[in-house]
Amino acid sequence: MKTEERSDSSRPADEPAAPAGRGGRRLDLVAAGAGALLVAVACGVGWAWQSANGALQAHWPPLLASWDPHVGPGTPAALAVAAAVVAYGPALADRLPWRRLLLTAWATALAWILSLALIEGWYRGVARRLTTKHEYLRVIDRFEDIPAALRGFTDHIVVGPPGNWPAHVAGHPPGATLTFVGLDRIGLGGGAWAGVWCIVLGASGVAAALIAVRALAGEHLARRAAPFLALAPFAVWTGTSADGYFAGVAAWSIAFLALAATTARTRPTPLATLAALASGLLFGWTCYLSYGLTLIAAPLGAVLLLTRTARPVLPFLTGALVAPLAFTLTGFHWWEAYPQLVERYYQGAGGVRPYAYWVWGNLAAATFAVGLAAVAGLRRALAATPDAALHALRPGRPAPTGEAALALLTLAGLLALLAADLSGMSKAETERIWQPFFLWLLPAAGLLPLRDHRAWLGAQALGALLVNHLLWTGW
Repeated sequence: MKTEERSDSSRPADEPAAPAGRGGRRLDLVAAGAGALLVAVACGVGWAWQSANGALQAHWPPLLASWDPHVGPGTPAALAVAAAVVAYGPALADRLPWRRLLLTAWATALAWILSLALIEGWYRGVARRLTTKHEYLRVIDRFEDIPAALRGFTDHIVVGPPGNWPAHVAGHPPGATLTFVGLDRIGLGGGAWAGVWCIVLGASGVAAALIAVRALAGEHLARRAAPFLALAPFAVWTGTSADGYFAGVAAWSIAFLALAATTARTRPTPLATLAALASGLLFGWTCYLSYGLTLIAAPLGAVLLLTRTARPVLPFLTGALVAPLAFTLTGFHWWEAYPQLVERYYQGAGGVRPYAYWVWGNLAAATFAVGLAAVAGLRRALAATPDAALHALRPGRPAPTGEAALALLTLAGLLALLAADLSGMSKAETERIWQPFFLWLLPAAGLLPLRDHRAWLGAQALGALLVNHLLWTGW
């Protein structure tokens, strides 16, 4: 075993102090308690509001779910994965060689997501999810002539004209649908293959996030964050939804840019240029998977801020233009489709669901999805943010690393989430839709004291298991 695989940069003398000293464990519990209180209030107010007039368009607000206590074939596996991560995750994350840790974290996340999905059984939990009336697989036969389908895509977004798209097809650029068309063309058609695709790519986002955190904040913090990423509560909604796939693609875009920027900062190489190009390609594709994921520009911008280099920008932009040029030349115009989407959104549940509830109810749904450990970690990250920001912006200072870098990366993910929330285009279902943002909040849990990690991991697992066994989430 090579010692360099466990290498980690120490904190520079002028870097801001670790957030761990800012209020300690008592404030961690206060933050978690505040998160639990937000959830309780959102459930109580949501139940009363929905019972009064049905305007929330959700049976179990703030989640799009219904009460359905049950167990299933995935229950023993989910319990086993949770117990193993709680018992051995922190120690293994500290000891494993780096590459093996990445593979282990990916495999663990994959097992966690799949076992949670299988609580509903293979058909109900995986194979059927992407074949329902709102989903992408319902329109595969309408893409036999792909250029013609793209040229006419915008014409079928708004409800009214004949042949309008199902809700999820209309609500996204055609990149999402084309993915499943492509799988069908190579012989991997049907809901089972589509579900496996989303689960595998969604789980890979854990490895991407670890790579980015290691490049920007150091290996020590990446190792501390690994168990929390592998045991993410939002895995309930990763298996099976296309948003898990979107989260994976967006995460690799950020990871490649982090690798390119940290390498280019010290020794520009062809590999750094290729990494920046790959990051741009994936970001461009991300923007054609979901309109809202243009907000991934926030953590991408944080990468450049943290590394203080513009060298990757040109190859990144070159790659980022590929998808827009390809779609535009084929006949799909993003800027024309988005206003049509807004109209379609308000024709449906989006026009009924009250902003006054969902603008904060969404945050309660996000608390379900990231867990109370992430809330407590965010408290530490936010406490460190003012000093970290001053450090990052002050000329002549070394680029921030360690806790300061992690705090700013987490803040960028949080700002993207808040922008999506305030837009009013994400009223409900955010426990599923915001997975690409949640992935950048969970590493903050690594800032919690190591001696508390098992307890926090237990709380994370318990929340996910209760949601999946007591509710039918529909995703």
